[in-house]
Amino acid sequence: MSTATASTGTTGQAQATGVYVYGIVPEDVETDPEAHGVGGESATVTVVRHGRIAALVTELDLDRPLGTPDDLLGHERLLDATAAVVPVLPARFGAVLADRQATVDELLAPNHDWFAAALRELEGKAEYVVRARYVEGAVLREVIESDPALERLRARIRDKPEETTRSERIALGEAINTAIDARRQADGGRVAQAIEPSAAGVIVRDAAGELDAANVAVLAETSREPELVQVVEGLARDWAGRVEVRLLGPLAPYDFVADLRPGE
Repeated sequence: MSTATASTGTTGQAQATGVYVYGIVPEDVETDPEAHGVGGESATVTVVRHGRIAALVTELDLDRPLGTPDDLLGHERLLDATAAVVPVLPARFGAVLADRQATVDELLAPNHDWFAAALRELEGKAEYVVRARYVEGAVLREVIESDPALERLRARIRDKPEETTRSERIALGEAINTAIDARRQADGGRVAQAIEPSAAGVIVRDAAGELDAANVAVLAETSREPELVQVVEGLARDWAGRVEVRLLGPLAPYDFVADLRPGE
């Protein structure tokens, strides 16, 4: 969802406090008194309601720095906990408005209808992420053994000084990376294909690291979580010793909110 940031009031004077927005939820949501997000245990999470929707918010002292690792963790933790029980449209980290009335006037009222429609689309659903990572030794052996030319090159430079084989070592590294990229494309596609029957939406993300085998975001009904677990466990068995696979979630639907909006 789009965000607005405000640190001054209508007179242009600096304000001491602001309203931090986590995301949008149905209007009948009640917050847990024990829930905390950005700002730590002293920062209570409340709701600002308008029509059929509401914003999850925390009133913050604007003099404090915003953007610490604890703040980011608090933002994500609050949204993910919410997504486990009700539909939520997550705001980007750092969305701050002047006050509760500005939250209605600048965020909820102008976007009411599409927020409400998007929440209906997300009813009963949350995001899950399938992350798979190559076992380094196993994938290197697989690449080398599948290409005799690479195996010969590695053997040729194995016992020679690095300074005299620099170009060959660079060439070997590039060839290995290219081969792993090809495997990543195939393995990411396999994860997406395996998970798709249990999902309402699937997005294959870019690799975050050199040994990432797959990073797939999944929008699914929370009632079908056992199916997702079974799929991931099956992949883990098939790839035992080669790829480590895990399922994360339920999470707020960070990867899917943009698809729900008809336009900016």
